Amino acid sequence: MASPESRVVSNINDRLSARWVLATAAWFLAGCASLAPDAGFDAVERVTREQLGQGVTWARGDAERSALDERVTELLAQPLTPQSAVQVALLNNRELQAAFAELGIADAERVQAGRLANPGFTFARLERGDELEIERSLHVNLARLLVMPLATQVASRRVEQVQRETAMQVLALAADTRKAWVNAVAADEGVRYARQVMEAAEASAELARRMEQVGNFNKLQRAREQSFYADAALNLARATQLQGIARERLTRLMGLWGEQTAYRLPERLPDLPAAPRELPDAEQIAMAQRLDVNAARLGVEQMASNLDLTRTTRFVNVLELGLVHNSSNAAPPQRGFEVSVELPLFDWGDARIAKAEAIYMQALNRAAAIAVNARSEVREAYIGYRHAFDIAKHHRDEIVPLRKRIADENLLRYNGMLIGVFELLADARAQIASVGASIDALRDFWLAQADLDMALIGKPALALRAGAADMRTSGPAEAAGGH
Repeated sequence: MASPESRVVSNINDRLSARWVLATAAWFLAGCASLAPDAGFDAVERVTREQLGQGVTWARGDAERSALDERVTELLAQPLTPQSAVQVALLNNRELQAAFAELGIADAERVQAGRLANPGFTFARLERGDELEIERSLHVNLARLLVMPLATQVASRRVEQVQRETAMQVLALAADTRKAWVNAVAADEGVRYARQVMEAAEASAELARRMEQVGNFNKLQRAREQSFYADAALNLARATQLQGIARERLTRLMGLWGEQTAYRLPERLPDLPAAPRELPDAEQIAMAQRLDVNAARLGVEQMASNLDLTRTTRFVNVLELGLVHNSSNAAPPQRGFEVSVELPLFDWGDARIAKAEAIYMQALNRAAAIAVNARSEVREAYIGYRHAFDIAKHHRDEIVPLRKRIADENLLRYNGMLIGVFELLADARAQIASVGASIDALRDFWLAQADLDMALIGKPALALRAGAADMRTSGPAEAAGGH
């Protein structure tokens, strides 16, 4: 009959065995956590379609990359619209494809956080004279198991934050591409009008040269006309330079190279809309849907969870449970368990707590700054948009028609021999320059609209605009007042 002591030991062993089974089951279930099929990319794709109405693809294999290349080739076969240029960038920009890999990294970290560390096994063979001892132990990290739910929650929030940040990168690329398209098309138009100004100035300079030869012009008059021509040639060179730079920026954003860089652009920018957008609640819209604000808010929640995790493991950072089985040829086998715990003798965890609290306060203040800046950015973007519309409309409805009426009247006066050919040429140059200024104003409007669209969903790249007063309104345009 078993003694009371042996029954107690047997009960203890049974309980330990049951707890070991539960721990093993928890470890096994934790090890079953699997990677998401798309690593959370569906959330990014959904935001892209909602905000842009266009698709985005993560090419994770040669087949997907080939399909994207075929789609890009189809889009480049036609003159690029703002929408098709953005679509090419979303499909073909390799930096964006590299950003998508961050989703896979975050998802892998989430799965890793939900898995218990592999158990350890120790084996020892000891000899003492004729006595042979064999020790076997199996141990598992209980501290990791205790904090696993909180660690998994932190990792899941990190996945959501990466999804928002990646979606914001997609939207930023779309906004930059749209602005680059506007600049490229406006630069093409600018080159055409700068060439017209130069041709008019060249004709005026040639006529002045001939009139000087026959004695009807003095050297000062000819030099003035030659100066206008020199300025026009310089402005054409500058316009051509800007054209090349603007096109290369668009090419770079779309990820094109080789023969793909021979894409075509439309001849002119879209017309000004009939009326500007009215956004009395722009700040509220931005606070509700701006991805950077939501990402910052989620980051604060993640830092709070990290702070709780640090406080939880302040004293116990290592806690291991192990089963021991020792056998000897001179004694009965030994069975039992062992617990390994870290003693907080030197490191009480106060430094780690202070660091976690400082990081949390840092994230909290940065989130508040992002929210404050977002409100200001959306107001600034709307101010720029609204005034850009008024300026472009004034050019379209007032300045350009007025210049045309002046040109028509001067043509009648020239036909009636009331003015000379130089006055007519000077007026033609001024009229062309006014059209160029109108193009600049229209360009600034479409850039301002792209900034406003981005300010409502993410951080825009706002910049002060010089307006329509650029190189095309100087130089040859001054000839209008010189005759």
